[in-house]
Amino acid sequence: MPPELETEYALSALPPHLREHATVYLLDAAKGYYISRQGTNGFSTFVNRTQWERAEFLSDIYEPISYDAAGSKNYLVLYLDVAAMRATGKYTPSQIKDTIVQRVYSGVYKPASRAGISYMLSPLLRNRLPQGIVNQVWPHYMFYAPYLTDSDIGSQGPSDHQPFMGGYGDALDKEHSFFNLILLAAGETERAKIVQDNKDLLRRLAEYKPILKVETNMVSAVHHH
Repeated sequence: MPPELETEYALSALPPHLREHATVYLLDAAKGYYISRQGTNGFSTFVNRTQWERAEFLSDIYEPISYDAAGSKNYLVLYLDVAAMRATGKYTPSQIKDTIVQRVYSGVYKPASRAGISYMLSPLLRNRLPQGIVNQVWPHYMFYAPYLTDSDIGSQGPSDHQPFMGGYGDALDKEHSFFNLILLAAGETERAKIVQDNKDLLRRLAEYKPILKVETNMVSAVHHH
């Protein structure tokens, strides 16, 4: 993805007032992520390309994800490590998954030091769901909720209107499920504004790669993170 386009796409994960001073990571397929712009407000953002927990390499996953200072310190590093391993060409998807799980269990990765937030307010997500790879217009908020389950928060599961839990599924046992998050979708009015404000970005994404074309009036499926 062209650096300028990837930068704008990554920054779209954040609310507008946080974008100017956020740190931006871009992907070099031969090396992994690198800092293209060092920020000053503690927030970091990037476009995720590998869902390591699924133990498969896909070439067309695009998930703009941002973290606050706490998440940038404790959670972002996992994605950087996954991308670096994938870039070497020396690891199979299963080996990367096993490596990450082992690092979690051995304490290399730790929970965030405080409650915090990860914004995923991009106008477009392209990810792997049970029904296949899909494009979604599903901007949402994610709050760090280590070890919690849907039953802990009274959730009935994925919803466009109620909070529910997300994480790495069965890849990690409950004792190590400190990456768990409470997901909450942006409201319909906010979602419509996000799409409107990002029409130029959506057009450029579709021009770059036709699979990234979406109908801006589409009703999205729920995102399983």
